[in-house]
Amino acid sequence: MSAYKSQALQVLRDTFGYQDFRPGQLDIVCSVLEGSDVLALLPTGGGKSICFQVPALAKEGICLVVSPLVALMKDQVDNLKKRGIKAAAIYSGMSKQEIDVTLDNCIYGGYKFLYVSPERLKSDLFLARYQQMKVGLLAIDESHCISQWGYDFRPPYLEIAAIRPLHPGVPCIALTASATLKVREDIIEKLALENPRVFVKSFSRKNLSYSVRHVENKVEKALEILARVPGSAIIYLRNRRGTRDIAEHLQRLGVSATFYHAGLDGEERGRRQEAWKRGDVRVMVSTNAFGMGIDKGDVRVVIHLDLPENLENYYQEAGRAGRDELLAYGVLLVHANDLKTLAERADQTYPEISYIRKVYQSLANYYRIAVGSSLLVHYDFNIQTFSDTYGLEPLQCYHAIRVLQEEGFILMNESFYASPSLRFLVDHGQLYEFQVRHERLDALIKLLLRFYGGELFVDYINFHEERLAAALGVSPKALREQLESLANKGIIDYNPRKDSPQITFLTARYDAGKLPLQAERIRQRRELVREKAQAMIRYCEQEDMCRANFISEYFGEETRVGCGVCDVCLRKKRQVKQEGVAAREALLATLQEGGTLALEELLTKASLTPEPGCYSFCGS
Repeated sequence: MSAYKSQALQVLRDTFGYQDFRPGQLDIVCSVLEGSDVLALLPTGGGKSICFQVPALAKEGICLVVSPLVALMKDQVDNLKKRGIKAAAIYSGMSKQEIDVTLDNCIYGGYKFLYVSPERLKSDLFLARYQQMKVGLLAIDESHCISQWGYDFRPPYLEIAAIRPLHPGVPCIALTASATLKVREDIIEKLALENPRVFVKSFSRKNLSYSVRHVENKVEKALEILARVPGSAIIYLRNRRGTRDIAEHLQRLGVSATFYHAGLDGEERGRRQEAWKRGDVRVMVSTNAFGMGIDKGDVRVVIHLDLPENLENYYQEAGRAGRDELLAYGVLLVHANDLKTLAERADQTYPEISYIRKVYQSLANYYRIAVGSSLLVHYDFNIQTFSDTYGLEPLQCYHAIRVLQEEGFILMNESFYASPSLRFLVDHGQLYEFQVRHERLDALIKLLLRFYGGELFVDYINFHEERLAAALGVSPKALREQLESLANKGIIDYNPRKDSPQITFLTARYDAGKLPLQAERIRQRRELVREKAQAMIRYCEQEDMCRANFISEYFGEETRVGCGVCDVCLRKKRQVKQEGVAAREALLATLQEGGTLALEELLTKASLTPEPGCYSFCGS
């Protein structure tokens, strides 16, 4: 262990610039380096990525990271590249040629990390190349997605166990921020983890004060909280239009705010996110599309104006506050109608089988997909346009698509954004000859070579259109036209940026009438959603149990001592203090009456009844 500890610390300091691991991280890292399978449950902001990135860098070979979150994959790949580490990602929306080159580079190019979305694991192209890679570690992020008892079941995760025999003996680390005991057991079984070491960091965070406030005017209460709690903040709600309205309302009142949702242009989302991270904007008003993978430790308060569907989501979202381990607040604002609305919403989450088939058939018609075709083909998708075309109610349509995703037939990326990318298809000599013959495109080629160098000949480079256009002295539209010209002439492979959500068919298209939906599993999932909604309702209604303990026990952690900082604990502290003051005043009044009394007589006369055998008092 000591040798692994020294090795792990060296990688952490040399590569990431941290002097020491956070509590619990080092034991996880060393277990992976020893070759053990590992299941690690770390709270939001607990540093899960370090737990697989450090051992991967310390071991030979590449680390395959399976993650369902495209935005998080891109973010981590970008961060690794900034540290000089070769990393790549494959996800829906990439061209076949781009995927082909990426996989080749992972075999021959000395790459240390390959991030893939789970639906890629069963493609013949991936499996053929994966067998040729020298794999040192398999990391499964958001591993709760493998369990149908979890809150975000993703059937493609079940393919992971099938690829493990392709590289026998390679350790596997499964990571998640939230999993009940039943889900943990499912993760171990479905991933075929062998004698895994299980690490569970307490779900309770002593610096995070949870509160539930039952109010009539949520916006007014949110403003009051922002006035009392200085520093960076996030306000969550479900409605996209509402994010804009509330951000504008805050601005009119002098509060620096912006809004964020999946319907915004990808570059605009990026600009707003960066402005908030830098502290140029204080409050981010957002749907739950915002926050995953955001590395910002000084968020002081997270306010929910709408109830999340379950405690898993709430724990993750509220947990984005106080990652710097200083006092922070997670406040849930509840209106009288909210609890009833949540229960009704849970009932609507799983439509009837006939309706699910209707939506699947409509998707096939919309994209003109023949039966037996479109395996792993992706399409731009606008749910409002689609539902209007076929007379479908958008929310019910959305729920049907989510069920089709859970059943493993399609994948919907709601907040998809892919930067433009390109790669040279010719060698240096051929490129020079082309430049001589095409003077109009020479300046662009020289600029690309100056910016990105020889890497353009071996890999796809993501670039910023506006920056490149400004350097070339042309408009972004003119730049795109020149790039398209180079692509048409076979000099580059150019993939324009993508901003729209994506639908990917994970299987060849079925006849909708024969679509093999698992009715019993859908029924079980419907009941599970209802149970989770009821747990969320109980969390809001109860006023006796420490909020942090309620959440911890929901995830199967035994708790005894309250957090001391949630609204329930603080109310009890005030109550004890008030009772102590009253008891002291009663005793003083009795003593002032004079006379000699035994202790029990004194207590009786002062109307104080202690616990049997208890003769001590606390109060100040």
